[in-house]
Amino acid sequence: MAEHVIVGAGTIGSRLALRLAGQGHDVRMVTRSGSGPVHPAIERVAADAADGARLADLTRGATALYNCANPPYHRWATDWPPLSDALLRAAERSGAVLVTTANLYGYGPVDGPMTEDTPLAAAEGTKGAVRNRMWRDALAAHAAGRVRATEARASDFYGPGVRDTGHLGTYVVPRLPAGKRGLVMQGDLDVPHSVTHVDDVTATLATLAADERAWGRAWHVPTAPAVSLREIARRIAVAAGVPDRGLRVLPRAAVSVGGLVVPFLRELAEVRYQFAAPFVLDSTAAQRTFGLEPVDLDTGLAQTVAWWRSRAQVAA
Repeated sequence: MAEHVIVGAGTIGSRLALRLAGQGHDVRMVTRSGSGPVHPAIERVAADAADGARLADLTRGATALYNCANPPYHRWATDWPPLSDALLRAAERSGAVLVTTANLYGYGPVDGPMTEDTPLAAAEGTKGAVRNRMWRDALAAHAAGRVRATEARASDFYGPGVRDTGHLGTYVVPRLPAGKRGLVMQGDLDVPHSVTHVDDVTATLATLAADERAWGRAWHVPTAPAVSLREIARRIAVAAGVPDRGLRVLPRAAVSVGGLVVPFLRELAEVRYQFAAPFVLDSTAAQRTFGLEPVDLDTGLAQTVAWWRSRAQVAA
C-alpha cells in the first residue's frame, strides 16, 4: 500500500517523491504516461488523474494525496477544474490529506509583501480565478468535514530541475556561465522579486501533510529574502566564477510575436504585473509554526548552476 500518492511528475512531484522515498515511505506517482523517478519505494502508475473514480482507487488507504500537477499554461481554464474536482473526490473517499502545490496568482497585483492574509483579489484573467476557485472548493470541503485540506503557496520556482517554464530556467541560468546575457521575458530588473527553491517547496508539502496544525488553511513556502533579478544574475555569475554579463529584457513586441506560436509566451501578459513592481512573499507564518528555514539564495543558485553544468557534461 502506498502511504503517499503524488499526482504529477514534474520537478516538484519528482523531487517530493524522492524526498519521501528517502525517508522510508512508500510512494505512488500518478501521471498519464506513468513517468517519474526510478526508486525501489516509488511505484509509477499510468492513469488519468482527472478520472475521480480511478484516482480514488489509487489513493485508497493513503495517508496523503499531493497535487503536484501542472497542466499546460494555456489550458488552465479547461484542464484544472476536472482535475481539481477529481482530487477532492479522491481525498474524500480515501481520507487522505489533500496537499496542493499552489502559487501567488490568486492575490493579483499587490501593494506590499504578501502574507496568507492578503485578500485573494485577482480580478482579471483566468489564472488567479482558476486557482482561487480550486482553493475555495477545497476549503469548503474541509469546513464541511468531507476532507482535510491544505495548500502550499510559492513564488517563482528556481533550483535543480527547473527548465523551460521557470523564469530562472533555460533562458537565464545556463546562459550566464556560458558567457551570454540572460534573457528575461518581461519586467523591471531592479525591483525585488521573491523566488522559491524547489526543495523548500517539497519540504513544506511533506510537512503540511503530516502536521494537523497545517490543515484547513494555506501556507507560504519558506522563501529567502527577495532581491532584484539583476542582483540574482550577479550572484549566478559569482557562483559560476564568470564575469557578470547581466540580463536583457525581451521587447514586449517580441514576446507578443513569439506568443503567436508559443502558447507559454502568450500567457505571460496576464502575469506581467508580477515583474513590473515589487513582488515579495512573506513566509514568516510557516517558518515560525513548523520551524522550516528556506535555502539560502546563494546556496540555491550555486546548486542550480551545478545542476545545469552536470546536464551539459552529460550532453557532451
